[in-house]
Amino acid sequence: MNFYLRHLYRGWFLLFMSGTILATPGYAASIDPAVNTLQQQWAKARYQTPKEQRQDALETLSKQAAALTAQHPDSAEALTWEGIILSTLAGEKGGFSALSLVKKARQQLLKAETIKPDALQGSIFTSLGSLYYQVPGWPLAFGDNKKARQYLEKGLKINPQGIDANYFYGDFLYQRGEYKKAEITLQKALKAPPRTGRALADSGRRKEIELLLKKVKSNF
Repeated sequence: MNFYLRHLYRGWFLLFMSGTILATPGYAASIDPAVNTLQQQWAKARYQTPKEQRQDALETLSKQAAALTAQHPDSAEALTWEGIILSTLAGEKGGFSALSLVKKARQQLLKAETIKPDALQGSIFTSLGSLYYQVPGWPLAFGDNKKARQYLEKGLKINPQGIDANYFYGDFLYQRGEYKKAEITLQKALKAPPRTGRALADSGRRKEIELLLKKVKSNF
């Protein structure tokens, strides 16, 4: 995700967008290394870069992602990663200046959905769902819990064992007060199989899951 926006004054500055994304067959071999680089650099910025340096790192990474999608405007994978990076940057910046970033992120994710909706093991749906439940609703932004649930469940249908698909759905359920179901979903996220080449992202996500599980259980 962090990846942000619980409500206007506190929560909508921490958007935890993140990578359910694995390299999958079917997208242009010429951009595979570039997309993989975005994945790895995002994980470093998100989980290893000191807080005071994180925004600058994400600013640089967002420019790299924009350059890649400009070169490959029909790549659902590149568009998805640009959306994830922009969302993470929005969480770091916070405030009203983040609104333009989350709107751009949604635009890129929706574009990716029209090109190849099942790309990256459902990451498009999971990322869109995360945006819809974490950003403010109208008139400030486009937050919509109904759309969020629909997208998150689509992501889970494609990748039912995925760490991020289950994490974000579990967080959504927690935010809605569905604590028992959230616990089951988050426990499933902890048992997700490791992703090839994504050890840093997996480690960081598991820490977030464990913290969230403590919050969920405190409501029993």
